[in-house]
Amino acid sequence: MSEAPSQERRELFCWRRIDMVGLELLALRRNAEGVWVESSVICGWQGGYRLDHSWQLTPDWRTLSLGIERWDADGRRSLSLKRDGNRWLVDGEPRPDLDGADEPDLSVTPFCNTLIIRHMLADEGSTLTVDTAYVNGDDLRVSRSRQRYDFKASGCFRYVDLGLAAGFEADLHVDNDGLVRHYEHLFERVEVSS
Repeated sequence: MSEAPSQERRELFCWRRIDMVGLELLALRRNAEGVWVESSVICGWQGGYRLDHSWQLTPDWRTLSLGIERWDADGRRSLSLKRDGNRWLVDGEPRPDLDGADEPDLSVTPFCNTLIIRHMLADEGSTLTVDTAYVNGDDLRVSRSRQRYDFKASGCFRYVDLGLAAGFEADLHVDNDGLVRHYEHLFERVEVSS
């Protein structure tokens, strides 16, 4: 006798940039086996480009892999990150400078903040400092960077960049799943009507 398929949940999310022209549509699919994300971002800066990103996550929202494709006037470029134990492979090659980094952080989307927020204790005064494999969406460079998240109140976290953009801080307002509703200075969620 075959097992019944696990219950699957599918959702769409849309964010718009509030600091410049940009829009993202993200499809999230999850079940007991894991979480899958496919998204397209349209960026109206750096000459304009489209960036597609797809994630495969564990059931507890840890990144297994991230694939990126970027199109602009010069053509198409791609990038892949894959977790290999405590290491990261970038385009299949080990990157020792990223060893131990907690999660990827893709600059053009607020989705990656969810990955850290979901692993925080939602206790007043709790804080979590992490290293990330930061991916700059404008040029697809990958660098190590450090960030801190402070729990402020139910559904509200303070993001503090301690690495590549040291000094940048923003309040993140999130829903019950840790997905960003409003990212101070950068993003706000647009409701998708059915």
